Amino acid sequence: QVQLVESGGGLVQPGGSLRLSCAASGRIFSINTMGWYRQAPGKQREFVARSTSGGSTNYADSVKGRFTISRDNAKNTVSLQMNSLKPEDTAVYYCNAVVRGWTGRVDDYWGQGTQVTVSS
Repeated sequence: QVQLVESGGGLVQPGGSLRLSCAASGRIFSINTMGWYRQAPGKQREFVARSTSGGSTNYADSVKGRFTISRDNAKNTVSLQMNSLKPEDTAVYYCNAVVRGWTGRVDDYWGQGTQVTVSS
């Protein structure tokens, strides 16, 4: 079993910054991708950013230039630096990891979510 624990959410004013972190632990052989998704009230969960084990990154168009994802493969952690936050960034943010276990099986894991609220 694999656990993802997130931290760093909170309330911030428009234009402010927050940093989210996620740590993976458990029966991990390797992690293919780690990333972030978000879900606003009344909306479907949407992709925000991801980082592959090879170091490439992808971002949703809505956050490009404002959010930066970083990953520490040795520690199985991923962070999301969010700058120039807007009210429309308000959502529950979920960490995601695609993990290969010691049996060779690949599974998708999710954190419990952390609330980000952007409001004056």
